Amino acid sequence: MIRPILPIAAVAALASPAAAEVAIESSGPVIQLSVSESVAVDPDIANLSAGVTTVAPTAVEAMRQNARQMNAVVDRIEALGIDEDDIQTSGVNLNAEYDYNQQTREQEFRGYRVMNRVNIVLRDIQRTGEVLDALVAAGATDLGGIGWAVDDPAPAVEQARQAAFATARQRAQNYARLSGFSDIRLLEISESVTSRPMPMMRQMATADVAEQSTPVRPGQIDAGITVNFSFEMVQ
Repeated sequence: MIRPILPIAAVAALASPAAAEVAIESSGPVIQLSVSESVAVDPDIANLSAGVTTVAPTAVEAMRQNARQMNAVVDRIEALGIDEDDIQTSGVNLNAEYDYNQQTREQEFRGYRVMNRVNIVLRDIQRTGEVLDALVAAGATDLGGIGWAVDDPAPAVEQARQAAFATARQRAQNYARLSGFSDIRLLEISESVTSRPMPMMRQMATADVAEQSTPVRPGQIDAGITVNFSFEMVQ
């Protein structure tokens, strides 16, 4: 793969006024690698989701009942000491509800269903079970599960970045030697940061709350990075 290079003047003429381009000439074959590395870290944030669903004969009544129950849930969340900036409504839906009549084979109007959901960022993950129980006790009718995260993933990502660079360089050098070249020269790097938290699983809440807090184990999550490299093989 030979990459032709434009003269500097030509590159400058093609570039937009707000952009700068750096062209690197390569005369030898080019190796392109994509390397992914990850580091397991302990989460320090729990992302929770809770909702209230109500059904009533009229849309106005369904909304009224839902507002009353959701206000109780939000008040309980704030009473637990969670900052208002960490509480966010994620959606309010109003839909007509129908039941299928097997005898008449027709849809029969049942009423209106309102679903209201709120997302919560919990920064004290040791209280996760306690908060889940409190949400149900306050009137939440379903829970969206738990998503684990890290408030500052930068140190773990940097560790993964260094590992990716070392892996790519060693791999490219091996390719170069197998191809009869003695060394490599770095031409280009691009990256994308990734994270793989435990998935959020939805479950329906029950009216009875256990005497003990719901057991929750955060485990670990992966903070990682994918780096794309281009190396020129040289003699």
